[in-house]
Amino acid sequence: MNREYYGKLIFELSQPGRKGYSLPKNEFKGYSLLQLDAMSLRQTPTILPEADELTVVRHYTNMSNNNFGVDTGFYPLGSCTMKYNPKLNEELAALPGFNQHPLTPAKFAQGSLKLYDEVQKTLAEIAGLSRFTLNPYAGAHGELTGLMVIRSYHMSRGDVARTKIIVPDSAHGTNPASAAVCGLQIVEVKSLADGTVDVEALKPLLGPDIAGMMMTNPNTLGLFETRIPEIAKLVHECGGLMYYDGANLNPMLGVCRPGDMGFDVMHINLHKTFSTPHGGGGPGSGPVGVRKGLEQFLPNPQVIKVESSKLKVENLASGEVDYELSCKDESLGYVSFFLGNFAIIVRAYAYLLSLGKENIPMAGKLSVLNANYIKESLRSHYKLPIDTVCKHEFVFDGLREEYGGDHHSPEHVTTLDVAKRLLDYGFHAPTIYFPLLFHEAMMIEPTETESKETLDAFIAVMKRIAEEAKADPELLKSAPHSTPVRRMDDVKAVKEPKFTFKSL
Repeated sequence: MNREYYGKLIFELSQPGRKGYSLPKNEFKGYSLLQLDAMSLRQTPTILPEADELTVVRHYTNMSNNNFGVDTGFYPLGSCTMKYNPKLNEELAALPGFNQHPLTPAKFAQGSLKLYDEVQKTLAEIAGLSRFTLNPYAGAHGELTGLMVIRSYHMSRGDVARTKIIVPDSAHGTNPASAAVCGLQIVEVKSLADGTVDVEALKPLLGPDIAGMMMTNPNTLGLFETRIPEIAKLVHECGGLMYYDGANLNPMLGVCRPGDMGFDVMHINLHKTFSTPHGGGGPGSGPVGVRKGLEQFLPNPQVIKVESSKLKVENLASGEVDYELSCKDESLGYVSFFLGNFAIIVRAYAYLLSLGKENIPMAGKLSVLNANYIKESLRSHYKLPIDTVCKHEFVFDGLREEYGGDHHSPEHVTTLDVAKRLLDYGFHAPTIYFPLLFHEAMMIEPTETESKETLDAFIAVMKRIAEEAKADPELLKSAPHSTPVRRMDDVKAVKEPKFTFKSL
């Protein structure tokens, strides 16, 4: 490919007078921009590229080919669960019956409301909780919503002193961020050398000002927190609630349930655990579930099944329905327009039905098997800071010293160097420098949808990169070599971002 030409921006391909479209003749007689008030009119003309249709098609097709996605290659991004999105789900979400206007009266949207209710009931069964709302738009949005449920619960009891939330030092970054947005103060609890929460360090933090504690299990190191029941008992005894960050629910599917461990509130990432699209900032979905006794605090509206009614075509006109929208006075309010990202909920429903109750546990078990297979295969080349069985993901601390991972050596090869070199071999890099517990963290999550052949190819490349680091460190330090864009100045990109095009 001629990158000098096809690598140009669409603005650089622009030629005055070129058009790539043909609009139909205006049939709205008498309509004029002059009828708009001055505040609605642009004061300066738009700067848009002018290009013919074929140039536009080639430009955006080539741009898409430069992108890396789960449909084009292995994506072992730890903590993000970038699994395959079945195309069947896309087809079902595109069915015209689901493309309804949000203001459609409930009696004419019974199929959609039934689907919503069945998804929330299925998630409740998987999680061991009483009820879910599917309204939040993303995982972090679900976190915020769940924390608002906790605050609403305490406020309903007049317990206004509970303004602090406990967060482990290994938590996802969204945990303290969501708590801060919710108006809560973050109290950090340290981890032990084995990567799990230090229960003895937790005890002095508990008191009448604690609203709850946020935890991920397995945690961000991919390790199962074995003392959850004890932790839940301590938090409950001080009057707080337990919040489960469902980002790492994948390996738990059908094996154990957060509700059974003592969690009161949780969110689930449909775009992680239940294989809906997960890229480009969305669309996402972060359903929030609660134990019995907290349902009234969930956001409005809620989809409620009317048990006494039986849906018939002839009684639609009379307003008799099986499902209705309910708004609770005790609710924390609205967190989204209508019922969230509904098309994502449809995709998750299709995925749940495809697996079925029999095969959901297999997804969790295979994700654990795949992660441990890679970990054990690469421990001879990469540092394994916590040597134990992992769940769906694990963390290396860079290369072993004999392969250039010695921090004190001037030729030290970093995790960033390994990640950049991976791109030359057609694999996306794993999550790097997170969690912050290790200096050269490399977080790998293969997911259950990857074949053994793919895992073997990844393992072989990772070993080859380690050998390259030992023989020729500069090869890694100057990588990538075959990508459209070479190694970027990340700091400059953050401090001096360019969001608009200006011709030279």
